[in-house]
Amino acid sequence: MLLSPQQAGINMSHDHNHQISNYNRAFAIGVMLNVIFVAIEAGYGVTAGSLALIADAGHNLSDVLSLLIAWGAALLATKPATEKRTYGFRKVTIMASLSSAILLIVALGGITWEAIGRFFDPKPVEGVTVIVVAAIGVVINTITALLFVSGQKHDLNIRGAFLHMAADAGVSFGVVVAGIIIMVTGWLLIDPLISLFIVAVILVGTWSLLRDSVNLAIDSVPKGIDMAGIKKYLTRLENVSQIHDLHVWALSTTEVALSVHLIIVDESLKNDFLPKLQQQLHDRFSIEHSTIQVERQDDGPCMLNKNGCI
Repeated sequence: MLLSPQQAGINMSHDHNHQISNYNRAFAIGVMLNVIFVAIEAGYGVTAGSLALIADAGHNLSDVLSLLIAWGAALLATKPATEKRTYGFRKVTIMASLSSAILLIVALGGITWEAIGRFFDPKPVEGVTVIVVAAIGVVINTITALLFVSGQKHDLNIRGAFLHMAADAGVSFGVVVAGIIIMVTGWLLIDPLISLFIVAVILVGTWSLLRDSVNLAIDSVPKGIDMAGIKKYLTRLENVSQIHDLHVWALSTTEVALSVHLIIVDESLKNDFLPKLQQQLHDRFSIEHSTIQVERQDDGPCMLNKNGCI
């Protein structure tokens, strides 16, 4: 007997839809601010003859693309399921977070390469204009990052957007600090040293994003899900003698699914057994979508009750 939460009559609210509607505004503001900054940075780069500013404008333009990818994935995740895509586009959020992690690592690699090059060919920061524009970048990227600071704890897709903006704010801050120190002391090596330090700090968060994104992409148990607690809860249910074929995976960066087979000793279950079980899985273990198959002991062996099935 297979029942979904909808078939069981449970009204499980999908908070992620409400959250996405809230983040639409955040994405819109973030994209607008960064597009304006890219235009300003590129304009001053041409005016001041600063190749560094022009190059950084190109880098910030790639971050606008990352924001658009994350935004598009969040919107697609709200699309209803179809006969062809029975889970809709929810998995796109995982693909977006993975793309963000890869883009971040590529960007950090580029910054590292540039910093190493400056150890052998140190260059002064190109005047007050570069420092002022970088300071504007700190403000804009920090504001954009703060728009996603709360959601990034619970949604990998949002975390990807947050890390991109935080990384840019950090790099711009490094340019400001390095520029001031160089102007005061003339020590040119401070520029690549600060850049490498910022890269190391950002890499820690980026590596975590990449690891978690890959795990969700291959249907690993999402971070924070208590598998031991779920098994203990299910095996201790009244009238349940055994469980098997237990699987927990991510439908998206915010929704978790579960499927399991329960072997019962008495088939005279109460009508509310499954609805209550699904509600408990939702409330106690954050399982948004559970599918439960009930089997009797005398039904014969289940083809999925074998090695490789929990």
